[in-house]
Amino acid sequence: MPKTVFTGAHQHLVEVLVKARKAAKLNQTEVAERVGKDQTFISLIERSQRRVDVLEFVALAKAMGQDPVELFEKVVARLPKRFDI
Repeated sequence: MPKTVFTGAHQHLVEVLVKARKAAKLNQTEVAERVGKDQTFISLIERSQRRVDVLEFVALAKAMGQDPVELFEKVVARLPKRFDI
């Protein structure tokens, strides 16, 4: 069984975060600096090598100038009805 961080459901979260970062015209280093982390933190997330908890999601959304609730709605809208956690 694959780790859930590599499943399609998690990939939807990653895709929404990457799209938001690019729409904000920010690179990984800029987002990382805004949340007080190293660029590798963002890289690991974007390569689906690291999960994002809810507080990190809120911080990342705000760092990219996004409303966390609206951004999360985009994630939820993309999720299949059933998925493994």
